[in-house]
Amino acid sequence: MITQEVAWNIITRTITPLPVSPHPLNRCLHHILAEAVKADRDVPAADRSAMDGFAVRGDDITKPATELKIVGEVPAGSDAAPSVGPGECVLIYTGANLPPDTDTIVRVENTTPAEDASITVIEPIKKGADRFRKGENASKGDTLIPAGTQLTPAHIGICAQTGCAKPVVHKHPAISILVTGEELKTAGEKVELHQIRDSNGPTLQAMLKANHFKANSSTIVNDDLKTTSTAISALLDTSDFIIITGGVSVGTYDYVPDAIKKAGGTVKFHGVAMQPGKPQLFAEFPGNKFVFGLPGNPLSVMTGFHEFILPALKILSGMPVDKCHESLELPLKNEANSKGRRKYYALGRLIQGTDGYLIEPIKRKGSADLITAGKADGVFAIPLGTKHLDPGSIVKFTPWVTERRTHVNQPSPTL
Repeated sequence: MITQEVAWNIITRTITPLPVSPHPLNRCLHHILAEAVKADRDVPAADRSAMDGFAVRGDDITKPATELKIVGEVPAGSDAAPSVGPGECVLIYTGANLPPDTDTIVRVENTTPAEDASITVIEPIKKGADRFRKGENASKGDTLIPAGTQLTPAHIGICAQTGCAKPVVHKHPAISILVTGEELKTAGEKVELHQIRDSNGPTLQAMLKANHFKANSSTIVNDDLKTTSTAISALLDTSDFIIITGGVSVGTYDYVPDAIKKAGGTVKFHGVAMQPGKPQLFAEFPGNKFVFGLPGNPLSVMTGFHEFILPALKILSGMPVDKCHESLELPLKNEANSKGRRKYYALGRLIQGTDGYLIEPIKRKGSADLITAGKADGVFAIPLGTKHLDPGSIVKFTPWVTERRTHVNQPSPTL
């Protein structure tokens, strides 16, 4: 049985990113950028007005009650470039290019109309006021979005602004979920006392969606070697990545390891010194395709997903390895205990303390206790060999709720 760190190293050495291709902007959100986006021209491309007002020569308005003659108008989007001499100004609108020889904008509210198409500037205005300078945001050729960035709505806007209509991004993996168990029924089916409803499939689908991935299918199969192997082979025809829950332990009906081998896969590891989730399995198939096997207990599924599957999907999607595994380093509110034999993932809740956020440990009733998991924001790790952590101890907390990652503090690498 290997450590979690060794398992992660095996994953990073095995998985390579999917191919890249240009994608239209409306299909790029949350994809990983494969080629940097650079400025095709200065941003802004010219000196521009930040307000509706009057473009003036700054040296003309150093004294109050200065009168200026209006000699033209420049709407936004106009290529007009009227000449402005001493004692003159031009009516201008937000976003319009400043005429030659002007360097300052006087807002409309800082003027009063005067006779003969003139204005009076009420008070002195600082030279250069309310002007966007050419290239103040970026110069032509500057890298605006580096390769390896996961594109946000703001990034999409930057691409559009700089003429990058089809950014080159990594493909998102096609994902399938396979849930094993004779006892399983769907949420809408009637269950007998010896049966349970499948929670792992819907939970995995929801966790994938919360992290900008999508499962193409979620299928329940019986605990049978041929059935499981056939299902894996069929899903590999349309999937880059299969998540299997159940059937990965050492019981009589745990057929997943043999089913993977029968389908042509190579098991890279099976068994990790962690709790919950010891029987974690990772397998490789030809063609850069992968299968992860998770124990059937819900907390094992949720922990394994965030510790291995989600980071692996990020690698496959082109994200740099050092950005794939996130955690928050925060102090414990109360003590936490472990038997120390394996790396222990304890449920925790984020709470606001007097000096910032704390992690409040939540006791669970075994790895099948999904009800208690619903009260948690994620898990924190108690290292292998550690049996006790005092209040105030700094722990690495993995949030299960996406929003928690950005609203507490900056994430730091777990490994």
